[in-house]
Amino acid sequence: MSKDKIVVFSAPSGAGKTSIIRGVIPLLKGENFNVEFSVSACSRKPRENEVHCKDYYFLSVEEFKGNIEKNNFLEWQEVYKDSFYGTLKSEMNRIWEKFSIPILDVDVLGALNVKKMYNEKVLLVFIMPPSFEILEKRLRERLTETPESIAKRIARAKTEIEHSTQFDKIVVNDKLENAILEVFNVVLCFLEK
Repeated sequence: MSKDKIVVFSAPSGAGKTSIIRGVIPLLKGENFNVEFSVSACSRKPRENEVHCKDYYFLSVEEFKGNIEKNNFLEWQEVYKDSFYGTLKSEMNRIWEKFSIPILDVDVLGALNVKKMYNEKVLLVFIMPPSFEILEKRLRERLTETPESIAKRIARAKTEIEHSTQFDKIVVNDKLENAILEVFNVVLCFLEK
């Protein structure tokens, strides 16, 4: 059945991946699957309302680099200069020790690295924005981005979308409720195998 499986989500920033994950987890639990969101580590400062150990493990750049040197990450990326994101091996072990299935939210290259390590035990889901215009609008509506950071994220999104063909499933997030249902059905089929 679902033993030792991993579900990995990736998307350009602003595509709605976090909202989809938050919608899918309760549905999977309703189907009696022990799933748990894997909390990523990052080297950025918390945004308003973000909580350490719940939303992210907020590490300094030095702490993050120290964990890289100690080989403490399952996967990690330097997304921008001194802006690191990754999945701690200890976080995966924490979830597996509870006999749960980890749900990861990682960047595209991190997702592909996890797939290389675990092969058929991994489902890669790419959340696609309906268009670059809508993606840019969503980023602006966050009110947390500068025009420069939005331009960086849009440029990065183009590269990320090029890798989407290497994912098991691409879901376009045009309407959130529909995207949640589509992702739920894809993950459910994977976990029931």
